[in-house]
Amino acid sequence: MPEGHVVHRIAGEITRSFGGRPVRSTSPQGRFSDEAALFDGHLLDHAEAYGKQMFVRFEGIEQQVNIHLGLIGKFFFTAESAPPVVGEVRWRLSADEPPMTMDLRGATVVAVRSPAEVAAIVHKLGPDPLRSDADPEVAWERIRRSRKAIGALMMEQTIFAGVGNIYRAEVLYRQRIDPFMQGRFLRRGEFEAMWDDLVELMPLGVRDGRIDTVLPEHTPEAMGRPARVDKHGGEVYVYRREGLPCLVCETPVSRTEMAARNLFWCRHCQPRSRRRKPS
Repeated sequence: MPEGHVVHRIAGEITRSFGGRPVRSTSPQGRFSDEAALFDGHLLDHAEAYGKQMFVRFEGIEQQVNIHLGLIGKFFFTAESAPPVVGEVRWRLSADEPPMTMDLRGATVVAVRSPAEVAAIVHKLGPDPLRSDADPEVAWERIRRSRKAIGALMMEQTIFAGVGNIYRAEVLYRQRIDPFMQGRFLRRGEFEAMWDDLVELMPLGVRDGRIDTVLPEHTPEAMGRPARVDKHGGEVYVYRREGLPCLVCETPVSRTEMAARNLFWCRHCQPRSRRRKPS
């Protein structure tokens, strides 16, 4: 499932490509035809992301299009005004001069929402490290009262909106935090360091279209090692490096399942916590 930086990156691309322009809004697949017609011929205002949720606004219309990509949803942009339809295109936006088309396929959610419905969706989300209006105190209050493992809490969108499996593993590793430790044992300073890490790393993901988390001294160039080869791209410490040596201590990276996703960590750099009292 795309992490929040991908959704923010695509929202920016939609705004750059169609913002302030009249668009044709259709549903070649047919499942979104009536809804798409509501926006046909209108000027697109902008698209924005809250975590993994996206909202597309149009001038003069209160309703917004809400999109959640889920596991297989993808956007495709083409510098043509009417390219051939490929696959099951749920929603297509197109414009002329210069020509541009956006096709959306496979998304879990493509729906028209009222302002009240948008507000309700956003209200349920935790703070998004990519948004300037994020309030990390909301995340801290939920973590410090929880008996769930911090590794599981990091995957809950009601705590960290937009954070997914890669950022979970990498931030916990970078801060040397035991992913199995209960949230209530996390110290305030550790939480602040985690939040600061997310605020630093996730914008780089938006900018570069890949997730890089290693410090300068651990890059392939600095260490004289081969670059990582993985479809997700980016240089990371533990994510999808099961059995490979930790870049810091050379202990083989471990993997288990947590919150229905594979969790990667280093047993030496992230030893099991012995804390028994909440912070």
